Amino acid sequence: MRFFLSLTPPTATAQEKAVRIVGGRPIFYDPAPLKKAKATLMAHLGQHRPADPLMGALELRTTWLFPVGKSHKSGEWRVTRPDTDNLQKMLKDCMTKCGYWRDDAQVVREIVEKKWAQAPGIHIEIKRLDKPRISTHNSEGYSDPTAYEALKKCI
Repeated sequence: MRFFLSLTPPTATAQEKAVRIVGGRPIFYDPAPLKKAKATLMAHLGQHRPADPLMGALELRTTWLFPVGKSHKSGEWRVTRPDTDNLQKMLKDCMTKCGYWRDDAQVVREIVEKKWAQAPGIHIEIKRLDKPRISTHNSEGYSDPTAYEALKKCI
């Protein structure tokens, strides 16, 4: 499944939870910018969710396209915050709530990019993965003989 969310990607991330002390205990909550970011993602993701949650091992490919500013050109890598892992955490949490899968732990492979773009948004592709094969190479063709021996012990 592949789709594009036509929106300005949020820069608030799941790492931005706030805390306050109530009755001597910490209470964590989402500040307003984070609530807004989650609501925006949920609204757009809801339009593309599968009829039934995807099962098994999944690959998630995501390209975050942020609006071009004065000092950047479309297609350039965005090497500034937010970090890809923080963006992905919030996205996967929202996708779980929307019913894309039962648990985001099913995402066993992720490929994430951040770029500047004239048309901002988020490209998302989800693939079901077959059972892994023992190989001396990873899926990108990189060879590591020690990884091969370790993988044999896992399967």
